[in-house]
Amino acid sequence: MKIGMNLLLWTNHVTEEHYPIVDTLNKVGYDGIELYMGEGDIKHYTNLGNHFSELGLGVTTVTGLAPEENISSPDSAIRAAGLDRLKWAIDNAHALKAERICGPIHSSFAYFSRQPPTTDERKRSAEMLRKAAEYAEGTDIILCPEALNRFECYLYNTMADLKVLVDTVDHPNLGAMYDTHHSNIEEKSQSVALKTIAPVLKHIHISENDRGTPGSGQVQWNDVFTTIREIGYDGWLTIEAFSTLIPEFANAINVWRNYSPSEEIYTKGLEFIKNGIC
Repeated sequence: MKIGMNLLLWTNHVTEEHYPIVDTLNKVGYDGIELYMGEGDIKHYTNLGNHFSELGLGVTTVTGLAPEENISSPDSAIRAAGLDRLKWAIDNAHALKAERICGPIHSSFAYFSRQPPTTDERKRSAEMLRKAAEYAEGTDIILCPEALNRFECYLYNTMADLKVLVDTVDHPNLGAMYDTHHSNIEEKSQSVALKTIAPVLKHIHISENDRGTPGSGQVQWNDVFTTIREIGYDGWLTIEAFSTLIPEFANAINVWRNYSPSEEIYTKGLEFIKNGIC
């Protein structure tokens, strides 16, 4: 297994000015970093990728879809815009030399129809994700849709539902990701949820219930790490934690306070994961 750190703790748009943070994470002992792709072009991500490669760091990414890019929408123009956005993400992730594109890419973040998910919505989402996965053929990129808690998403909340999505798409360039924060809210058991998604699991976010330092809150970590070993998972374990450093992004994800000091999150978090998986 490899341990990564999501740079959303510091920024939602990584540039050269953030290289000192990346260099620090490298020196501390991380195997790789994860960054959010919301803007930028091929040149930008190529330059970032070259720097990370020189450091010997692996890279994964997170992205999302705006309401006007919702691939589960009944509007074909909106679905097409969403597919174009996913293709943009694939092109830039390839330039970045990234291994994964994670996030709620099955639908738009924080969009609600005010009704339970429908069969047609899920069908449309799967069809668009299949096209995106086909577009990613020939790269090492795996698309990893994420089930979010019910306060951030309604289309996919549990590993049981997410497993159906991945099985429906049925493409080698699409798998699933697991997030301990969301599962802490939605699942009856972290262990059962992990075993449910295990056959298609390609990425894991290590995130505390309050988005602070892993190990400092209420997530049932013994169940998490024991089950990760039991299912033979050997991919990324990436810390995802948030702060109020970027106000517009923090507001978008309803973060109103800092949960733990940044240095504590990336130092104690790394130690916690190493102790948990050994």
